Amino acid sequence: MCRKKKTATPALQSRRISFTLRRMEILTILGIVLGFATLAGINLYLTVFVTGVALHFQWVALPEVAEKLTVLGNPWIIAVSGILYFLQFFADKIPWVDSLNDTVHTIIRPVGAMLLAVLALGEAHPVIEVVTALLAGTVALAVHASKAGARLLVNTSPEPFSNVAASVGEDAIVLGGLGLMWWHPVVAAIVVMIFLVAVVAILPWIFRRVFRLVRWFWQRLKPQVKTIVADMPNYCKEPSTSQDDNAENPQ
Repeated sequence: MCRKKKTATPALQSRRISFTLRRMEILTILGIVLGFATLAGINLYLTVFVTGVALHFQWVALPEVAEKLTVLGNPWIIAVSGILYFLQFFADKIPWVDSLNDTVHTIIRPVGAMLLAVLALGEAHPVIEVVTALLAGTVALAVHASKAGARLLVNTSPEPFSNVAASVGEDAIVLGGLGLMWWHPVVAAIVVMIFLVAVVAILPWIFRRVFRLVRWFWQRLKPQVKTIVADMPNYCKEPSTSQDDNAENPQ
């Protein structure tokens, strides 16, 4: 005797559809949050500027949850981020100036990533906002550390073209990542996770190379530092000697 297949009731089908949509919404937000954290760690100003322009001219559509991101389309935010990116565009292509720029942005980029991640969450519970901000800041800091370390190693190259190529490549990654994040956020979440695994794997190697570079610089500067420290007592004695001479030989 054949059993008849049970058909799902409209209420059950509605719950399944709602669960599927909710799951896709979570993956979409995850892609946007991770995307912002990663790209801000590479170039915060370009990320904010391009996103602001795209939102201002309605080139992309935001999910309902992330409606707070529309503030990036404000003309003032676009103008400020555009000016800062313009300045960084040239500074980032000058050897050693780019490393100084990365040092200054060691705090700025993670903090910017945290703000973007919280905006992407929309109206969320404060606990979720704090956890998301901390995770986004950590991701941005890891990506920034990898970028800054790699650029420091590139600066040891005698020719300047590798530095320019690295800077242009980073901008291309940001632009491509933003496009993937807005039009295929689920795919962006998967790509970002793979990218972060690669960053975690390569970060110890970069740190070892940077440590060797710093140690090499210190070995070169160490004799000069010792000479300056050894001469400091003589510099301190000179003013007192001249004062004693003036006291012994009054005019």
